[in-house]
Amino acid sequence: SSRHCPWKMNQLPPKSAVASPVSESTNSRLETLDNLSMDSFWLEVENIKQSAEAEQEECSLADVKTQEEGEAEAEWLQDAGLSELLGEPAGDKDNLVLLSTLTRTQAAAVQRRLDTYSRSRRRRNKHPVRDVRDVFATGSSQVAAEKEESSPDPLWHNLRTSNTQRKTQDYSCTVRNPGKEEVFNMDVAYSEQAAVLLKGSFLSESRKLKDGNALTRFKIPKGRLGVTRIGDLSAQDMKKIPTLALIELTALCDILGFELKRNKAAKLKTTEKRLFGVPLNTLLENDQKLLPNTKVPLLLQALLSCLEKRGLETEGILRVSGSQTRIKSLEQKLERDFYSGLFRWDDVHQNDVSGLLKRFIRELPAPLLTAEYLPAFAAVQNIPDLKQRLQALNLLILILPESNRNTLKALLEFLSKVVAREKNNKMNLWNVSTVMAPNLFMHKGLPNKIPEGKEKQLAEGAADVVRMMIHYQDLLWTVSSFLVAQVRKLNESNSKRYQFCDKRIKNLLRKIHTDKDKVEKNQGEPSKVVKAHASLLLKDSLEVHLNNATRVADVLRQFQKNLCQNGWNIVNTVNLLKCNNSTECTNLLLYEVGGNIGEHCLDPDTYLLDLYHINPHAEWIIKQNPSYPRMF
Repeated sequence: SSRHCPWKMNQLPPKSAVASPVSESTNSRLETLDNLSMDSFWLEVENIKQSAEAEQEECSLADVKTQEEGEAEAEWLQDAGLSELLGEPAGDKDNLVLLSTLTRTQAAAVQRRLDTYSRSRRRRNKHPVRDVRDVFATGSSQVAAEKEESSPDPLWHNLRTSNTQRKTQDYSCTVRNPGKEEVFNMDVAYSEQAAVLLKGSFLSESRKLKDGNALTRFKIPKGRLGVTRIGDLSAQDMKKIPTLALIELTALCDILGFELKRNKAAKLKTTEKRLFGVPLNTLLENDQKLLPNTKVPLLLQALLSCLEKRGLETEGILRVSGSQTRIKSLEQKLERDFYSGLFRWDDVHQNDVSGLLKRFIRELPAPLLTAEYLPAFAAVQNIPDLKQRLQALNLLILILPESNRNTLKALLEFLSKVVAREKNNKMNLWNVSTVMAPNLFMHKGLPNKIPEGKEKQLAEGAADVVRMMIHYQDLLWTVSSFLVAQVRKLNESNSKRYQFCDKRIKNLLRKIHTDKDKVEKNQGEPSKVVKAHASLLLKDSLEVHLNNATRVADVLRQFQKNLCQNGWNIVNTVNLLKCNNSTECTNLLLYEVGGNIGEHCLDPDTYLLDLYHINPHAEWIIKQNPSYPRMF
């Protein structure tokens, strides 16, 4: 705790009203880490300190402006897509559409921020903002009844008084059974689940476990609509996810009694470099000129590829530091020769490459976890329940910009490969986490004072967050079903809104009622015949007979059978057919396109009749799996 570094770890303290019980619970869990060596963490801090001292001119700290009362709430409402509630003119009515899709806990979170902002406006004698209850009353929201001030919503009342209740809350956590598999529910909003557990006890997982295989295993139960991963939704629909995730994360924090604070991005000196110290978006723009559709910086791909080929078996990889002099020299050579292809990776020592990797992450002008949400990532350690910690992490990852999220995933996938070679490289999950935590949670652009005596707790907590991101990354890169459902509602509401703008209002009203009747009728049908298109593979459509047992995998198998046996008019199938005259099912995917979704790659276990009832106006299109070599 006596160590000092010019780069400070960021933290998010819990609200004072609940600090005591949560801190006690967190401390009890963190005390179990005493038998886990933190030497790797502090050694990494010292390496960062030495590197920074050698380049003082590049490590100037920027002051973070203190926000006035109400500013944080105003920024939150803007980022949540609710700027119209601030009295600002909006280009469309998306605010109303978004509000109409919120759950009760999400709506309460919006109301709480608006109340705080309204009070600050009144103190400054500014024009009063619009009451969110008036907005909710215009739609078909579950909280329309809140307009009646004489009968306030009981949940909102509970949220207002939750801090008082938590003073006597029982935080005596039951320790989870290591290695046990538990259900991770993604069908119901996390904040709604937390509200149900408001008066219950929380489960805690001992953090003394070095073996990642002994950690609690979570299984996402597949509903009738399957599971949606990040990347399964179209870019248009994914743009709606961060806004919804921010509102849900705030609602979850409200229920748990934590204040969601966000930093302002600090402005650092611009650099003339092309690789190190360059914003992610700038790197990707330059890389995409060479390789279109690049999603992860080419330099990071090269560093990870080099380490995967020659460094995974190296003992102490990532932990054992390379020569600072050589690393600095290699950085200069990369700046000069990387894009020309003249840089020779075979001549570089593995430990120097791992040093370059960590340096690349640290030198980003903004943290990989973003300046705005780095405190929230660090604060996840304060949540007593492991499942709720993962829920918060899942939402934070969905909030990240696409470039940050893709880069983080590439890094975590590599770190998982390092852990998988533990027998040879002597780097288990905890070792890797303690080494990488300082590189992710310490940033020269975000100075922040650490309370005296809290250094050890914050260090262990940061390492534990990295451990969770590595171990549970498959779960964390999943889009919850309740968020997908909200996206569908947004798309449906937007579609109806544009219809109402048409002059032929009576005809449109009649059409809407007709479509609604069709949907209701379809939901009562035990079977249905639809067509799946495969325009890139076949000229004809595939007729599919749906019943309650028909899954996506069944349709793809039926498609293969017809493709190989029925002599269809096949287009460009020279490479499609394997040597044994059969196709590989994993080469093909079924997409849901249109209706209340942009484009959605379907889980093989999705039951199609259920999907049809939810989105009867969509088309189903069979495409080649983009992760496989192209067939044409």
